[in-house]
Amino acid sequence: SVQRAETLAVDPTDPVARQVTNGAHGGLLVLERSLNDRGVMRTVITVDETRETISFFGTTAAVDGWRVCIVDTVDELNPNAANALLKILEEPPQRSLFLLVSHSPARALPTILSRCRKLPLRPLATDDVIRAAALAANMTADDPALTEAAEAAEGSVSRAVTLLGGDALKLQQRTAALLATLPNVDPRELHALGDALGGSDRVALAAFVDGVDRWIGEKLRAGDANANLPRLARLAEVWEKIIRAARDTESYNLERKPLVFSVFGMLAEATR
Repeated sequence: SVQRAETLAVDPTDPVARQVTNGAHGGLLVLERSLNDRGVMRTVITVDETRETISFFGTTAAVDGWRVCIVDTVDELNPNAANALLKILEEPPQRSLFLLVSHSPARALPTILSRCRKLPLRPLATDDVIRAAALAANMTADDPALTEAAEAAEGSVSRAVTLLGGDALKLQQRTAALLATLPNVDPRELHALGDALGGSDRVALAAFVDGVDRWIGEKLRAGDANANLPRLARLAEVWEKIIRAARDTESYNLERKPLVFSVFGMLAEATR
């Protein structure tokens, strides 16, 4: 039984394990990105998918009366879906368990975070990311593009799959190159980056914000960070402002180029 388990290994022939694998367990609901009508993976978890929780928790309870809902990932909920989930979390059903996966918690709604207990997990090894992403993307594990995306994904399978789509990886690399020049900024390069973010491509915006998020995180975790506490405080404050600005840009479909200039302007000031 689970109570006597000594490892996390699961027997794939176990009846419950087979139900979970096949998505047929009555007490488990998994919210994740799905294919659209054209067979293309959506970039977000939609509000209609999130509303499945209403019927799920409204049915007769499963094993021992418990129901489990996994959101993988909460970062990929569109604004309406995030608000729909929040309503459930504000008045959670009895004997319910929500597991919200997040690669960038700062990008989730604060009102959702405030209702959760945080459990930090170590990133996966690159080889593990490659194997999982290859399975998810129906690719061979020795594909060079998959290896490059996995190495840039910092242990996240979802991020690796996202970076495989379009020019997301190149855009993130371009962002990293500009961040490396701070506090100096080249307006022409910022204009070009803003143009690359043009339109309403959520993946491109996510790649940009993710690159900035990772860069700031590295600065905050650097071994010599405590040697300059005022600068550390400025970076932390700017980080929060950037997350809010990026969320507003996505929610209200605002122009991307002003966001690029705003982000680099704040970071240049904070790193001087």
